[in-house]
Amino acid sequence: MNRQAHHHHHHPTPDYNRAFAVGVVLNVTFVVIEVSYGVMANSLALITDAGHNLSDVMGLILAWGASYLAGKQPSLRRTYGYSRATILASMFSGLLLLAAVVVISWEAVDRFFSPSEPVGQTIMVVAGIGVLINSITAWFFVSGKDHDLNIRGAYLHMAADALVSLGVVVSGFVIWKFGLKWFDPLSSLLIAVVIFWSTWGLLRDSLNLAIDAVPRGLDPEKIRAWLMAQPGVEGMHDLHIWPMSTTETALTAHLLMPEPPAGDEFLHELAQQLQKQFRISHATFQLERGDDEHPCRQSQTCAE
Repeated sequence: MNRQAHHHHHHPTPDYNRAFAVGVVLNVTFVVIEVSYGVMANSLALITDAGHNLSDVMGLILAWGASYLAGKQPSLRRTYGYSRATILASMFSGLLLLAAVVVISWEAVDRFFSPSEPVGQTIMVVAGIGVLINSITAWFFVSGKDHDLNIRGAYLHMAADALVSLGVVVSGFVIWKFGLKWFDPLSSLLIAVVIFWSTWGLLRDSLNLAIDAVPRGLDPEKIRAWLMAQPGVEGMHDLHIWPMSTTETALTAHLLMPEPPAGDEFLHELAQQLQKQFRISHATFQLERGDDEHPCRQSQTCAE
């Protein structure tokens, strides 16, 4: 007789609502200031930079919305809730950042052939404020960028904006002091390379999660070996490991146990250790005696 068990450990995740709210307000305010000064100073550089900032504000709002949806309770129709929205948001964040790389690179190449006029001190000051605001906003998300792809997307958007604004300040100073107009497009291209390099990892990981690949950092062979080493387990099949969100991982497995435990202590300990050792919080097991007269259908289609 088969026996199924399901364990789901809910662990509190950091609340970034305040960080998102402050970040959006700060950056929207800065976009308004940057556009205003860009119009007054007749600076295409500032207006263009404001456009980059605005697109990244949209990325910030996207990540915020996904983070909010992830906190909603599951329903009868959406049995896993809305947590997968964080995966979609991180993927779209990566696409937005890649689009920004294309725009920055295009503008840089164009400026190589049509050098910009010397950048005024006002433009440098405004861009410097942008460096400060974007750096502060990026700092809000530093603690979660290595554990949550959605938060990493928000962090990269703000870090990218800080780099672009810093490029405006540095290239403006070099042009103003030394007249090296080629330094402006060169710095933009270097910034585009840095953004692309950091964005590629975000996009790759989010695409993998979107197609239910085993999350990066988890070794399925190691997990399989660990499960097979548990007392009483003589075989296993139909092992699946997939992401429920950018922070939660699920696992299902059929364990062959000719003498399955009478109580739930074994399953409880198994789920606890999966959470502790592999950060897998949503585990479901089916225990089978290995009855040849009633073989598991999945065992006939899955490799041992």
